[in-house]
Amino acid sequence: MSTRIAFLKGHGTENDFVIVPDPENAIDLPPAAVAALCDRRAGIGGDGLLHVVRSAAHPEAKDMAAEAEWFMDYRNGDGSVAEMCGNGVRVFARYLQHAGHVTAGDLAVATRGGVKRVHLSEAASDSGSAAGDVTVGMGRAVLPEGDVEVSVGGRSWPARNVNMGNPHAVAFVADLEDAGDLHAPPPFRPAEAYPDGVNVEFVVDRGPRHVAMRVHERGSGETRSCGTGACAVAVATARRDGTDPAVTGTPVTYTVDVPGGTLVITERPDGEIEMTGPAVIVAAGEIDAAWLEEVLT
Repeated sequence: MSTRIAFLKGHGTENDFVIVPDPENAIDLPPAAVAALCDRRAGIGGDGLLHVVRSAAHPEAKDMAAEAEWFMDYRNGDGSVAEMCGNGVRVFARYLQHAGHVTAGDLAVATRGGVKRVHLSEAASDSGSAAGDVTVGMGRAVLPEGDVEVSVGGRSWPARNVNMGNPHAVAFVADLEDAGDLHAPPPFRPAEAYPDGVNVEFVVDRGPRHVAMRVHERGSGETRSCGTGACAVAVATARRDGTDPAVTGTPVTYTVDVPGGTLVITERPDGEIEMTGPAVIVAAGEIDAAWLEEVLT
């Protein structure tokens, strides 16, 4: 391992990430290393880590290399592996632009949740650091059958089970404060609905096709934003409102406010979902590999 490792810091609606460029997949990032880097007091700080690897160089992405040159090896803030991160994909694409690997326009990004289609707006500056919009094709939602319930402080709410490549439980509440502090995972039942844990969204109405949410992200705690969560919320709200595009034949768009900003989610009659929002690179530097090795001992 070299004595220093390049990193960047970026965010999408204040869902923030440590970015580690590693095209040839040469840097070992065990869970403890990721957790140390994402630590907000003793590390760089972030809700998660974006390990930037060429698909051909990563065993989990080789089969996608012909379709997408780059693989987003995403890790939660506690070091655990995640299937997908919607805000992370936007920041990942912004990094590729920032580094000169891609230009504004369309590109494909490989993830554990499949290949995602991304459109980088021309609004971003040449440096790739401006908060221009990035649109991500998030695929289709899966809505598993069966009743789900989530709880906070002795109160319980029915929740909609929505899978966006990762699992979500969407609960509609009267007030976002009903969600409590969201430091710990809200209890849910039945346990078999989410054998590997779940992201939990609490949602209130703000107006026609306009909602606000708070989220506990599995492996990260409460975050300022969650892209797949915003998509899950839009899908659940459309079913609640009777605007399911597969039924109406008309695309539906919801504005979803998160603590860190606003995302716009569109679901089409074929089930395809698009998410649009900002993505910003805010800093670049070097990780001291000696420090990293020390925290792993």
